Amino acid sequence: MITYSRIGLAFVIKCFATTMITIIVSAESPQPPFSCDSSSPTPPYPFCNVSLPIPNRAHDVVSRLTLDEKVLQLVNGAPGIPRLGISAYEWWSEALHGISRHGKGVRFNGTITASTQFPQVILTAASFDSHLWYRIGQAIGREARAMYNVGQAKGLTFWAPNINVLRDPRWGRAQETPGEDPLVVGDYSVSYVRGIQGDSFEGGKMDPNSDHLQASACCKHFVANDLDNWKTANRYNFDANITQQDLADTYLPPFKQCVQQGQASGIMCAYNRVNGVPNCADYNLLTKTARQAWSFNGYIASDCDAVAIMHDVQGYSKLPEDAVASVIKAGMDVNCGSYLKKYTKSAIEMKKLTEAEIDRALENLFTIRMRLGLFNGNPKTGIYGNFGPDDVCSEEHQNLALEAARSGIVLLKNSDRLLPLSKSKTNSIAVIGPNANSTQTLLGNYEGVACKNITILQALEKYVKNTHYHPGCVDSVNCTSVAIDEAVGIAKMADYVIMVMGLDQTQEREKLDRLDLVLPGKQSALVSAIAKSVKNPVLLVLLCGGPVDVSFAKDDPKIGSILWAGYPGEDGATALTEIIFGDHNPGGRLPVTWYPREFAKVAMTDMRMRPDPSLGYPGRTYRFYNGKPVFEFGYGLSYSNHAYKFVSSTQNKISLGPNQELGSCYMSVSEIREDLCEKAEFTVGIDVENDGEASNHTVLLFVRWDDNGEDRNRHFIKQLVGFRRVSLGRMGRGEVEFVVKPCEDFSRVREDGLMVVEEGSHSLVVGDQEFTIDVIL
Repeated sequence: MITYSRIGLAFVIKCFATTMITIIVSAESPQPPFSCDSSSPTPPYPFCNVSLPIPNRAHDVVSRLTLDEKVLQLVNGAPGIPRLGISAYEWWSEALHGISRHGKGVRFNGTITASTQFPQVILTAASFDSHLWYRIGQAIGREARAMYNVGQAKGLTFWAPNINVLRDPRWGRAQETPGEDPLVVGDYSVSYVRGIQGDSFEGGKMDPNSDHLQASACCKHFVANDLDNWKTANRYNFDANITQQDLADTYLPPFKQCVQQGQASGIMCAYNRVNGVPNCADYNLLTKTARQAWSFNGYIASDCDAVAIMHDVQGYSKLPEDAVASVIKAGMDVNCGSYLKKYTKSAIEMKKLTEAEIDRALENLFTIRMRLGLFNGNPKTGIYGNFGPDDVCSEEHQNLALEAARSGIVLLKNSDRLLPLSKSKTNSIAVIGPNANSTQTLLGNYEGVACKNITILQALEKYVKNTHYHPGCVDSVNCTSVAIDEAVGIAKMADYVIMVMGLDQTQEREKLDRLDLVLPGKQSALVSAIAKSVKNPVLLVLLCGGPVDVSFAKDDPKIGSILWAGYPGEDGATALTEIIFGDHNPGGRLPVTWYPREFAKVAMTDMRMRPDPSLGYPGRTYRFYNGKPVFEFGYGLSYSNHAYKFVSSTQNKISLGPNQELGSCYMSVSEIREDLCEKAEFTVGIDVENDGEASNHTVLLFVRWDDNGEDRNRHFIKQLVGFRRVSLGRMGRGEVEFVVKPCEDFSRVREDGLMVVEEGSHSLVVGDQEFTIDVIL
């Protein structure tokens, strides 16, 4: 039996209480995972020495691993290596438009229970505002670090942005992309990547060999991964047949920008094959193009289970070990899935792969973890160690989410200036539609847990107390059954009717492409019935990622206004309501062509961008499509009218001087001297005048070639050169400047994939104004 004096007993109780407090505090404030703990009794290794170059440190850590340990590090869930003081790491986290609940690296069941959910990317892209895109990336990076610092993230590698060009409007993941134009998609990727990784907006702040990465971005899905599940084709079995011409001027440019200008630290190779070869096993793509031609300095991950699919679905690899060997040799580094964990060692034993080849992959992986500062001891003491719960769902970030939604929403129709509605004279409204009273629809896919939840109905009720609501569709967005009589009865009670229709994740998402381009079920019939029955023209709000053919509404005089709101994020309902009642001017422009319903006859598996009139193939995107769109790329109305005028330019003739000629009319861009290209650059000034109250406005500058005959089918109809978001003020005017780079902006790709500049006339176009420039070779 143990006995204690009063003093001794008090000391024991105090020690016990202190221990319990420590345990509780530890449970409430878990430490982030990291390696090279300075307080650990583990002997210091060179890979923990922060004064050494990161490549040396990465080489050192790999040299100390056994083969079994190496193999386990080649998958997304990399275990810790206690004998070396190396923590576990999860490569798979998602942050498409906010920290996501998808993936395996982040959890919301701790101190931080939500994160800022920005509009889905397709709507953010409609702002045509590069600085806004950068600020969103920056906010996401800060929230990522904060979650890591409180122990709610097991990794800082986020598999975003999705920069596959939106080739087909039926693609279920259209919502995730910045649209159909390679320049816009590329510029978006650069802005987002610089923001999330901690670079400046202009770039160049981040030393690629430093340990200052805020978080790691990943350009995906490399390449031509824009079909998920259409009829008998899916992303696993699809072999995309693509010409060298289309690869060079459509599919590859955004990835090149993401890597070279954005300095992205990650790439994800896609499931599908391109011209017979799986992306993750394509040495020409991963090594020759990304690493050698573009100087990519980062890691390459497979899409999840892509390596297994090469053997199990595509039949590309005879044995599992063949699949493993082919992807490592091609340049892939980490497998999302377990295939490399299962078969890498046997591939080495069968001499299909060498240990040195997996060492190369591992050095790339450990380099990224070191660039994130995760081998420098506790990251809470590092340059991003001050980020915590107050930096997640902050007022600044939530205001940014609201600004993004305001900036992206597009006004598609506004007959007789129905909008904005008067706040003082609108006594009652009817809100009808399956998307009116849902917060989940507003978020889109790859969503997280939102900081706030407010439906469109709730936001409208804040403006008009006398608000009546009916879902209209009995079975939500699917709308196979409608309650028209009840909905009409509600509509007749109000001054104005706002119909909130469109799609949701049951209609378009990852693994689900659409078969048509119309509103689901009986939605169109419901809209038309309501419009016919009420005294004032109705307002139609569309929530959707991919476009829909709403020609019926465009042509119906009883439907006065149409607003496209994408999936506008956690505060999208507030933004939409502010636009409806005139507190904000809609300045968004469509980042994708809205095709007529007949376009659904085109095979989604046809990867050609250019039209083929002999076969009735219309081409794709505004650059090549020869049909009549419902709404064209770049379309968007305002509450003001804007007039443009070219007011300044240094020249209307450009000579690129003598060079290697490919013919009488062509010159290879790669052969033009760099100094001649720089000398040929010039500035174009455009006067923009606003005739009304609304201020924010988007200016799009295009180039058009003076083609005739067959050239129209071989080349661009027009091509975006640049875009600017401007604020002019009431009845204001201002000058917007664009720098035109003829070697880039006036170049086109030949059928063999060679980029050339052509002699002849080129027209710069903004609105209804043109400025002609002659190129002389």
